[in-house]
Amino acid sequence: MELHVTPMLALLREHHLLDHVSNLTDFTATAVSYDSRRVEQGTLFFCKGNFMPKYLAMANEKGAIAYVAEQEYPEGQGLPAIIVKDEQKAMALLGAAFYGFPQNDLFIIAITGTKGKTTTAYFADHILKRATDDHVALFSTLDRVLGNQPGDKFKSDLTTPESLDLFHDMRAAVNNGMTHLVMEVSSQAYKKHRVYGLHYDVGIFLNITPDHIGRNEHPTFADYLHCKEQLLVNADTCVINAETQHFTDVYYTAKATTQPENIYLFARHGAKVDLPDDRQLDFEYRNDLEDLHESEFELAALSDRARHLGLDHRYTTSVPGDYNEGNAVAAVIASGLAGAKAEDAAATLNHVHIRGRMEMLTTKHHGTIYVDYAHNYASTKRLLAFLKRQTNAGKVTVVLGSAGDKGISRRPGLGKGLTEEHPERIILTTDDPGFEDPMKIAKEIDSYIDHEQVGTVQFIMDRASAIKQAIDGSTDGDIVVLAGKGEDPYQKIKGVNTPYASDSKIAHDYIDEIEK
Repeated sequence: MELHVTPMLALLREHHLLDHVSNLTDFTATAVSYDSRRVEQGTLFFCKGNFMPKYLAMANEKGAIAYVAEQEYPEGQGLPAIIVKDEQKAMALLGAAFYGFPQNDLFIIAITGTKGKTTTAYFADHILKRATDDHVALFSTLDRVLGNQPGDKFKSDLTTPESLDLFHDMRAAVNNGMTHLVMEVSSQAYKKHRVYGLHYDVGIFLNITPDHIGRNEHPTFADYLHCKEQLLVNADTCVINAETQHFTDVYYTAKATTQPENIYLFARHGAKVDLPDDRQLDFEYRNDLEDLHESEFELAALSDRARHLGLDHRYTTSVPGDYNEGNAVAAVIASGLAGAKAEDAAATLNHVHIRGRMEMLTTKHHGTIYVDYAHNYASTKRLLAFLKRQTNAGKVTVVLGSAGDKGISRRPGLGKGLTEEHPERIILTTDDPGFEDPMKIAKEIDSYIDHEQVGTVQFIMDRASAIKQAIDGSTDGDIVVLAGKGEDPYQKIKGVNTPYASDSKIAHDYIDEIEK
């Protein structure tokens, strides 16, 4: 891969991003990086994010050929300086160009929503693997899959990575023979321009509820919603859950850039949806069966264009929870638009397993343990309501916390959700506290709990100890819900990813220990 300076500057001018150039020479970049530790001879270096001038000095010493920044730095003395109006946007554009615009060689399904992105991504990935004979890449919160060899799969560190990493991985996927890509797109990806200039074949909008609002994320809900909606603006075809809050705003955002015939709406049978006068639902689904192991639903096409996809069928999913049926429907429709058949979905949806999503651990004498990533009002309330409805549980114990430095708006919602579902025991603990005091976070959540509506509330800041005490205090017929972290292998503490065994492993190992 390489990028010559002439098309580089032309691309920046085309997007009105170029401010000026200093020390211009006729150069060709043979590598790109925003990490000075990874700079090699011939690297175009980007001064982004938490940049410090000493990083540019290091890049210069290691052989950088030029740098891109929003201002000139003495540390880049002697290097061509490409000064831009927005460094993040410039990095996305030039990253795509350096890697040869790999998105043009992929059919891309992009997914956004406050909840359900990962589940939907895994559903679509499984369907398309069958439909394309394993030519699907996956960029999810949990995993990044670039091909079919063991070295092509690794754990993700961000839902949507930095633009240079994103286009690097897309190029690797194309080189590995992948023809399709299923990717989650976070609101932060648009807030920080990680996907600037990227276009999708199909964009899925699942839902929107207040989340990720705080000093280090979105300043307001309106900003959060705007960033989420940008996925629809950048999609050729849109698939929207018509039951989402703020549906009218979401729909007309999509309609502003997408022809109405390329917008597919779906909802649960009997749901109250506020459709425009000129629109009808394209699909509806009806729940037929649900238990702790699977859900079954019937999908029916209502419009001519929906019927043309041939997706009417009865489907069974192995990811329990009636709230996951909408995620499955979105995946079926999007995969159908990518060329999959109903048979592909019917044959694969009941074989999907997602680490840390509704994992169930049984014990001999301490009830049943459920591990899930639920971390805000909507997901926590729906999880607890579903489990209580399905299990006729005895005592319900919930272990949870909330992240520090971000998602601050979640804390009142967690207190509200716990109040509304009346667990007999709540243990508030640590969950990625960052630079905040975890006890202070727990106390804030507690301040929103109506103590007359719940049982006991405890504070145990060591998460492993909290999990063990929750299990110790449960007996036959009880359930323990470990919410928020799932299979996350670390805690984010004071800027450091501190190794953590994961909720699943701690619970599994402790059950083995006490039941031997």
